[in-house]
Amino acid sequence: MKTRNLVHRSSQYVGKRLSRGFSIVEAAVGMGVIGTITVALFSGFTSGMFTMQMARENLRATQIMLEKMETLRLYSWDQLKTMPTQQTWDEKYDPNAAEGAQGMTYRVNLYIEPVPLTTSYAGDMKMVRVTLDWSTGTIKRSRSFSTYVAHNGLQTYIY
Repeated sequence: MKTRNLVHRSSQYVGKRLSRGFSIVEAAVGMGVIGTITVALFSGFTSGMFTMQMARENLRATQIMLEKMETLRLYSWDQLKTMPTQQTWDEKYDPNAAEGAQGMTYRVNLYIEPVPLTTSYAGDMKMVRVTLDWSTGTIKRSRSFSTYVAHNGLQTYIY
């Protein structure tokens, strides 16, 4: 009988111990861990979205510069010589904007200048530079691309 009583009492103790909840310290530590993980997760999402937006804007800036350079390749030397030496315009772009919305604005500057050379053929060449300026939130951003254009093509000046 004594052993029965002992077994019965120990099973009561185990049952009471298993039915107890977490202490306030354990609950606070658990909520702290969950909160830290949640903040890190949302911070990662925000950082990833911002990085994607910057990459999209850089890609669009490159597309605008290349589009203008490819257009200039179609001009004859006489057309290029008579163009204004500086042109400025705005390009609008935003893939997520609703129809009719303006979206991102790129300020495009095109410069056609004499080449910075003191050679006999410097008069037969021009330096073309395209510069883009835009803002990502409060961050001012800029990209530039330049190339030389020759009257008879570069092959006569290189070889």
